[in-house]
Amino acid sequence: MRFKLLVILLAITTVVLSGQARAFDGDNYQSPYQMVFSYPIDELLAPDQYPPRNNRHLESTTPHGQWYSRRIKSKYGAWGPEPRHYPALANNERIPADWKRQRVLAVGYKMIGLPYQHHHIPDWDPPPSWPWKKVAYGRNSKGVDCSDFTSWMYNYGLGIKFSSAIKKQAQTTQISGPGGQGTVEVRVIRDNGDYDELVHKLKAGDLLYICNNKGILAHVIMWVGEYGRSPDGAPLIIDSTGTGHKDSNGVDIPIGIHLRPFLKDSWYYKSFAHAHRIIREK
Repeated sequence: MRFKLLVILLAITTVVLSGQARAFDGDNYQSPYQMVFSYPIDELLAPDQYPPRNNRHLESTTPHGQWYSRRIKSKYGAWGPEPRHYPALANNERIPADWKRQRVLAVGYKMIGLPYQHHHIPDWDPPPSWPWKKVAYGRNSKGVDCSDFTSWMYNYGLGIKFSSAIKKQAQTTQISGPGGQGTVEVRVIRDNGDYDELVHKLKAGDLLYICNNKGILAHVIMWVGEYGRSPDGAPLIIDSTGTGHKDSNGVDIPIGIHLRPFLKDSWYYKSFAHAHRIIREK
């Protein structure tokens, strides 16, 4: 594999999913943040050229023609069809852990701008008459919430599928391996009260679980680590969430999937519960 520095500016006006551009509300937002990969982006996204990853209609094992059927409406309601379990990548055992971390982030990168919705799969776009779990976006649309996003990045990215229910996801320490083969032992990382030490020991792709003001697990974010760049040097995460976060320019970051800063005085750190490391060195 070739090592090549690629700087990806996130001042984008469209979201690319399954190779097709889609625009969303707030798409004029100019992010000050960047991702930097040591592998070419085309290489990291190469698996997306092949089925089932190359077809958004295959995001669920439910046939696309039934996504908006009465049966799905009755069974899943506002959540819509469940995601398929994607296959492991070719030569998975020989792929370096660092490449896998960047692959997962690259999957998240191409979803930036997608709205926050309580949906299982990102391209499920129900009609106005469909049941809807109200969110700050203001209407139904394509999109995923926080834990469906983190679950999706690992499932679509590496074929590692785990629960998208936030509490179950946060408690699971053993999950099925890529493509459903074998198992993956999840390492739990905790905070000893030192922000700098926590930032130092986290690795890209780690999932950080956050509590609400009642101390209940309510949110999950993904650590960007050394692949993130911010004007003020703040470490970055990527997540799907609502309003209330400002970037380094003091501008409100739109609802949905975006890069956001992980600051010492932020809700993310103050309410941090623990982290999970799924990609581990061999």
